[in-house]
Amino acid sequence: MIVSALGFGAVVGGLLGLVGGGGSILAVPALVYGVGLPLAAAIPGSLVVVGASSVVAVLPRVRRGVNWRLAVVIGAAGTSTAYLGAAVNRVLDQRVLLLVFAATMVAAGVRMLRRTDAVGGSCALPQGGVNWRSCLPKAILTGAVVGFLTGLLGVGGGFLIVPALALVLGLPMALTVGTSLVIIVINSIAGLAAHLGEMHFDWAVVGAFAAAAMAASLVAGRLGRRLPEATLKRGFAALVLLVAAYVAAQALTR
Repeated sequence: MIVSALGFGAVVGGLLGLVGGGGSILAVPALVYGVGLPLAAAIPGSLVVVGASSVVAVLPRVRRGVNWRLAVVIGAAGTSTAYLGAAVNRVLDQRVLLLVFAATMVAAGVRMLRRTDAVGGSCALPQGGVNWRSCLPKAILTGAVVGFLTGLLGVGGGFLIVPALALVLGLPMALTVGTSLVIIVINSIAGLAAHLGEMHFDWAVVGAFAAAAMAASLVAGRLGRRLPEATLKRGFAALVLLVAAYVAAQALTR
């Protein structure tokens, strides 16, 4: 079990370090199917893993790779609506939710694969800086929507945050990855606060998973800073489409 935890943890951490997302949506199935934890333990366990590895992954980007104001605004807005999304989740059909989520990811993935000549946006002006009068409402709305969908769909926010930052707010991928990691840390802390009474799992297994994820995220984070923006965007888009196909298959075969 420890060996499996180390292997799967490295995969999750590597994804977080490279593209600022993807780890959280894979952490729960990896802990359940790969490591053998029950779902009730895997959910809070994944928050420990993803939160810790995101902290490590963002370290190489702390100085120039994070828009801290946007991260705080979006994270705070998402924290408040995640609880509302979780409440709605309990009364809706899970198959429909999964199919909606898959369709949303396909749309985001296809959009990110398309070339665009547009540079920047109100939250990342071409000449640098931020037009906060235009950006702040977009950032709050983006955070609220992402937080709600995160709670509604029961998955980590990276797959939603990265396209939102890149497509809606116009951040370059170099800033998107680091800012997304900070938002994931904020969301993970909020999620752990909601699951404090449910953290009954083997800390040795989760610790091994988290340690491997942190080590891999640090290495991948340094590598990601050297990769071209187009490569990161295409890689993330391909990952989104693969997971969308998996989610849709799970929904249709339930």
